Amino acid sequence: MNRNFIDELEERILLADGAMGTMLYAKGVYINTCFDELNLSRPSLVSDIHKEYLQAGAEILETNTFGANRFKLATFGIEDRVKQINEAGADLARSSANKAAFIAGSIGPLGKPLRPLGKISKEDAFAAFKEQAEALAPNVDLFIVETIHSLEEMRIAIEAIKSISSLPIVAQMTFTDEEQTLAGESPEQVARGLESYDVACIGINCSIGPQPMLEIIEKMGAVTDKILSAQPNAGSPRLVENRFIYLTSPEYMAEYAKRFIQTGVSIVGGCCGTTPEHIKAMASAIRALRPVHVHTHKSLEVVAEREVLPETPFEQRSRLAASLGKKFVISVEIDPPRGLDPSRPLEAARLMKKSGVDAINIADGPRASARMSPMALATLMEKEAGIETLLHYCCRDRNLLGMQADLIGAHALGLRNVLIITGDPPKLGDYPSATAVFDVDSIGLVQIVRNLNRGLDLAGNPLGAATSFAIGVGANPGAMDLETEIKRFYEKVESGAEFVLTQPVYEASLLENFINKTRNVEIPILVGILPLSSYKNAEFLHNEVPGMQIPKKIRSRMKRTPSGDAARRLGIKIAQEALQDCMTLQAVKGAYIMPPFGRYESVLRIIEVL
Repeated sequence: MNRNFIDELEERILLADGAMGTMLYAKGVYINTCFDELNLSRPSLVSDIHKEYLQAGAEILETNTFGANRFKLATFGIEDRVKQINEAGADLARSSANKAAFIAGSIGPLGKPLRPLGKISKEDAFAAFKEQAEALAPNVDLFIVETIHSLEEMRIAIEAIKSISSLPIVAQMTFTDEEQTLAGESPEQVARGLESYDVACIGINCSIGPQPMLEIIEKMGAVTDKILSAQPNAGSPRLVENRFIYLTSPEYMAEYAKRFIQTGVSIVGGCCGTTPEHIKAMASAIRALRPVHVHTHKSLEVVAEREVLPETPFEQRSRLAASLGKKFVISVEIDPPRGLDPSRPLEAARLMKKSGVDAINIADGPRASARMSPMALATLMEKEAGIETLLHYCCRDRNLLGMQADLIGAHALGLRNVLIITGDPPKLGDYPSATAVFDVDSIGLVQIVRNLNRGLDLAGNPLGAATSFAIGVGANPGAMDLETEIKRFYEKVESGAEFVLTQPVYEASLLENFINKTRNVEIPILVGILPLSSYKNAEFLHNEVPGMQIPKKIRSRMKRTPSGDAARRLGIKIAQEALQDCMTLQAVKGAYIMPPFGRYESVLRIIEVL
């Protein structure tokens, strides 16, 4: 369009288009396809959808680039094609519009949380948004940054765009049914935050339908004089004959388009589920309407502060926490059973308690194999064996909401000690075709648990009460890339880690070196002790198990007695020597013993040296 977007926006209502992904899905494109890549492989399909929206009355066409950032494209192995895909998306929208509509460069979220909850640094996020914006900028009239879940990610996206372009920006956040972003921000907080970012228009899109969106936009409009936008979903999807269908009618969307405008919205359109039929109905309904300037009442705004509850003192959270630093504690790993019968691990737990062991470690899907729920086994052990447990909890199998639900449930069941780990990839285990989630890594999950200990959920919303978990993490003193391992260790401690369990240690000098390099961090260390059962076992652990290194001289000792009872006795002797040497290190406050192949009697032999 030759007209100036800002001038048009201030003078009249602008109608945006509807969903691109829904339309592609309706035309037979599989939902697990990279929709953005279709700009290259099926450009006519994308162009046809743009033209359908144009014919329906849309005055803003969004490029088919919502997920065309390097992080999302990486899931399809095409992160090196960011520039091509975005340039093609802008070209397709521009040629389809034929100068009859504004072209908006669509930029969506990165798809994974930012640090500290996720792995993406703010610097990497900025670079990814900038890379996408640079490819779009030459052939668009404005940018729409949409479906963003937190003000922080929105801020980074806007700063990245502004670093390379002066084009107008429409900033649209997305909300849940609870009228909050996933980061826990209210409509009023979002309005104030977006207003401070100096953009052309602020608003909402996606996640919810017209009615709840209207209620949220009214709250935003009450605290800001910025021009508003609203692009709701066509209600919630329903599974009909194995396809997701949105059932909100064009007439209903058209009615709410008028209501949006009456509350001060100047850009209306649609998101998931909306089609050219919806946009056509909206165009007819709003044709004669003019922008409505709603007076704000900023002086009446009251935003409740988030209540951060005091954390329970560490030593009061569990018997294990109370013992750390006051005695040399012993924790023994017992794996969940592969079947339904927990009797053997329960019997082992009773033996360990009788032998003076302080806690049982219960691994979470060790080696990515299918076993009984560690939470269920931990509950049984504490109730039936009377011994405290240390529940391993990994990030592999659950999304953020599932993790939070599990942890709240674990606390309700009386479990108080957690060891936060990232987890082995599924391809290492029994089910290589299983998919991993990894919404966050161990650093992010530690931060989530610490928030729970402060009475806040993962979005920072008050829970009304606080958990009291003792938070443990893992560390590998013998890591090949020790610099990265130490960096991650510091990040874990900064996020809230309170004690650490190491990978198996066979030479105290490795652990001493790790302690010396992290001497400014004073949290209790439980040294990992894993007795070798044979030379074959040592070779397997060293060469095939992630994170394990068996020193050459230890493997050489095992090689001289390769198998049988003599090899197992030698393995126990080596474990005893390592434990005795490590006990001389001041930071070591306990041992984490991993009996091989369920030979729990080996634990009794090892702790004879205490």
